[in-house]
Order: sequence, then C-alpha cells, then structure tokens
Amino acid sequence: MWPLGREATTGEFPEHRFGLKDRTSWWDDPPARPGRGPHKIGWPLFSAAFLLPFLIPATRGLVVDPGPLWLRIFLGVLIYAYSACYAVFPAVFGKSRRVKLWFGGGMLVLGLLCALITDANPYVLLYATATLAFLFPAAWSLIFNGTALGLLVLALHLRGDLPEHLADVITVASVTSAMFFMSNLIRVIRRLELANQEIGTLAVASERERVARDLHDLLGHSLTTITVKAGLARRVLESSGDIDRAVREIREVEGLTRSALSDVRATVSEYREVSLPAEIAGARAALRAAEVDADLPHAVDNVRAELQSTFGYVLREAITNVLRHSGAKQVKVRLGRDWLEVEDNGRATGDAVPGNGLRGLSERLAAIGGTVTARARPGGGWVVRAKVPEPSPDGSAVAVRAEPAGGLA
Repeated sequence: MWPLGREATTGEFPEHRFGLKDRTSWWDDPPARPGRGPHKIGWPLFSAAFLLPFLIPATRGLVVDPGPLWLRIFLGVLIYAYSACYAVFPAVFGKSRRVKLWFGGGMLVLGLLCALITDANPYVLLYATATLAFLFPAAWSLIFNGTALGLLVLALHLRGDLPEHLADVITVASVTSAMFFMSNLIRVIRRLELANQEIGTLAVASERERVARDLHDLLGHSLTTITVKAGLARRVLESSGDIDRAVREIREVEGLTRSALSDVRATVSEYREVSLPAEIAGARAALRAAEVDADLPHAVDNVRAELQSTFGYVLREAITNVLRHSGAKQVKVRLGRDWLEVEDNGRATGDAVPGNGLRGLSERLAAIGGTVTARARPGGGWVVRAKVPEPSPDGSAVAVRAEPAGGLA
C-alpha cells in the first residue's frame, strides 16, 4: 500500500496497483500478510505424512541394494536432501527472490535426479513442482516447472521409458497445473484484499478532504466577515464611542455566527445522514444472506426528499428486528410519498412490546410530526408502518430536517 501523499490529495492513483490482469503480477507476488502460508514449525511434522510413501520404499531399496556402498550413501543423501527441501520450504517464503530462485532450482534438480537416477516413479517430482507453484510468482513457476517437466520427458524418451511412464508424466503435469491454478487463486484473493484495503483508505482520505473543503467553503467567508465587523465595532467604540452603531455591528456579528453554526451543523448532518437507497441495498444484501425472500422497491423517487433519511432509519430498524427476532421467511417493503411499510411473515402473533429501537423510531418520527406503529398481521408476522403527514398550506406543520445519528450539537 502506497503512502497517502500526492496520490491521495490529487486523485492521481497508480493504475492497476493490484490489478488482476497486470503484467507485473505474473512476476511479483502481492505482499504477504504475517501469519499466512504453511506454518514454519508445524509443516515439517505435517509433511511427513506426504513424504513417508516416498521415503519408506526408497530407504528399503537402498538397504537391500547389492550395489557399492558409496553409491547407496550418495543416493541416500540425494533422497533425504530432496525430502528436507520439501519439509523446510515454508522458511523460504519470507526470503529474497534470489534465495527463492536458488532454493527452487536446487529442489527441482534434486527431484529430477531422484526420479531418473534412482529409477523412482516420476511422481516424486511432484514434491518440487507443487512447492514451486506456491513459492514462486506465476511466471517463474511456469518457467521452472515447465522446464523440469520437459527435461523429465526428454530423459525418459532418451532412455526409452517414456511409453511406460507416459500416464505417470501426464498425471504429474495435471497435478502440477492444479497446484498452479490453486496458488494463483490464493494470490488473486490476496490482491483483492489489498485492493479493498486501499479503497477503504482512499475513501477515508477522500471523505476527509470533502469535509475539510466544505467546512472551509462554509466558514472561510463567514469568519472573514465576522473578523472585519468585530474590528469595525472595536474601532467605533475606541474612536467615536457611537454605542448604537457598535451594537448594530455586534448584532450582525451575532447573526453571522449563528448562520455559520447552522451551516456547520448542516454539513455534519449531511456527513452522517442515512440514505434510503443505501439502506434498501443493505437490507437486500442482509436478507439475502439470511435466506429471507425479500420484496423491496427498486427506486425511492416517489418518497418526499426530506423524508428519505428518516425512512432510512425506520427501514434499518425494521429489517434488524426481522433478522433478530421474527424468524420470517418473507419480507415485503412498500413506499409512498409520505409513508413506509415493512411486512414480514414471522412467528409473532400478539401485540408489539415497544423496545429501545421502536421507542427511538417513535421519538424520531414525532419530532417531524409523524408516527410509527407496529402490529401483528393475520396469519403471523409484523407490520411496521411509518407515516408523516403532508405539510399544511399555511406552513404550520413541523419542518423536516436531516438529523445526524448522534443528534445535533
């Protein structure tokens, strides 16, 4: 993740930093998260289960082999060195690329020698090819494993053993390919995690800039005017002692400060305001995750604009209650110009007992002259309905204002 410097303040971000189709992603692995990958201590013990089917017959063959002792010792060192590479390869994950390349190349050479010199089954090469698929980036893995498989086929062909081991070679190539795609799937997931982290960081930086810009635009002119008028009132008092004029200027300063405070509150309210479309999208995702059949509106254009934030709170609380308490399998949400209704087919049959959420919604709706009711529906389930009356022609209805989640300062 790059630091929040020029890119975060100018909007000029490196393109495809963790792009899935980026050419450099074939040659470089994404940064590893600490604790990911095979355990450096537990893996050597776990790897014994995979190595024993190879080591037991190979060791037995060396013991009963009537050949020269020095040759058997050499083959034993070769076999156990190859097995040791497989057992300790997690320790190489955090090393430099040069160390990884030397380790991987050496392990492949040992694997080829074990497969060819000891007359073992070509399957033994899988220990190396599978290891390199996870240890190397995609391009290096293709180069090393492809070369090793090509040399194996060539050596078997020159020895005349290729027809006998052709099925084994095909199996080795198939398993190696499967390990290659599995390792790259893990890398793709890691790149997506890193991309999401960067998106979150950049979103926070962008929102911080927006708030700073809005506050600057709101307060810059007001504070400048307040400073000028306060200075004028001071000079009037110092020079002529015109109390009436000074009081008039101070009253204007007071009006400007109230206006600035109102603007700041409005900015903060907008910053923390609930969005009805966002709440519908969130409800759809939550209900889908809970395997609840959801019938939700796709647009909110028919709802009065000043009520959308308030109805967002109602929808959020109603859906939360459905998921926590109702046991419903179906939920239906309907919207009107000044009303919202959430209906479920849960197990509730009696009167609603107001909890903290319902009381909070009642208070929120009452503040704008509306009401919220919760009642049992025939056949089981709840119906939560919020309604706000149309404003009176004379303007006597309670004004609807956006309110932040924590209340106004």
